[in-house]
This record gives sequence, structure tokens and C-alpha cells, in this order.
Amino acid sequence: MMMLRQTSRKAFLGLRASPLGLGRRLYHENVIDHFENPRNVGSFNRNDPDVGTGLVGAPACGDLMSLQIKVDDSGQIIDTRFKTFGCGSAIASSSVASEWIKGKTIEEVLTIKNAEIAKHLRLPPVKLHCSMLAEDAIKSAVRNYKEKQAKATAATEVETVEA
Repeated sequence: MMMLRQTSRKAFLGLRASPLGLGRRLYHENVIDHFENPRNVGSFNRNDPDVGTGLVGAPACGDLMSLQIKVDDSGQIIDTRFKTFGCGSAIASSSVASEWIKGKTIEEVLTIKNAEIAKHLRLPPVKLHCSMLAEDAIKSAVRNYKEKQAKATAATEVETVEA
């Protein structure tokens, strides 16, 4: 059973070579590490006002990525979670992004670019869309968090005026 899982995992990552070695796709060890040992997998309560959720997808390849940030009162990201349905490169990109944004402010994470993620993972050109999804998920999570904060502020102002 274990052998079947390992063979399936290698085939999923494109690491299983044909008998002649043709068509072999080589991934950098960083991709393999983040695929086999993803960091920060899971989710938060999306209704929590301190949580921003970014949900993005690439219809052409079927990858779907949900990235959540938990932000403290000072605007620092104290925790992250992600769930990704897709290839090994998409999962690895999500995992790297979730690690890189933890401990940064919401403004700092907006400077993370897909090219940095792709370079770290050494993604092949055909997989660059995975790192683009991760960047888009970060931006979407920050946007969602800011929208929640704006609504909370507006509700507080209305309560203050009515009182």
C-alpha cells in the first residue's frame, strides 16, 4: 500500500520517468518539500472579522486556492491557512505564500510577487500560473479583510450616531 502511495505521488508530481527517460518533468526539491509537507493547511471561520479570505482559481487548469489571513489589532498577520485543489506546484505555491505572509503587516504582504514565489520554488515555465494564483490569493485575502474592517467601522459609526 505504501509503495502504491509513493508511486501515485511521484506520478502526480510528474517525477516518474518513462523507460527511456522521455517526458520526464523534474521539480525542484522545494516544490516536492512543500507538496509532501505543506505548511498551514486548514481554514479559519470566514465570518470572523479578523480573518480575510481570498478564493481564486484558474479555470484553464482547474486549480482552486483558498488563502486566509488572521490579523491582529495592529494590522500584523498572526496566522494563515490555506486549502488548495490542484497540482503539486499549486499546493507548493500556497504553502510558500502562507509561510511568507505570517508575521508581516497587511501592507507588506502586498509586495510579495509571484516571480519571487516561482523563483524560490524554481517552477518550470508551464507552472508559473500557480505562483500567480498565490499572489492573487494574497491580494484577495487582504482586500476581503479590509472590506470587513470598513464595514465594522461603518457599523460602529452608525451606532455612535444613533446613541
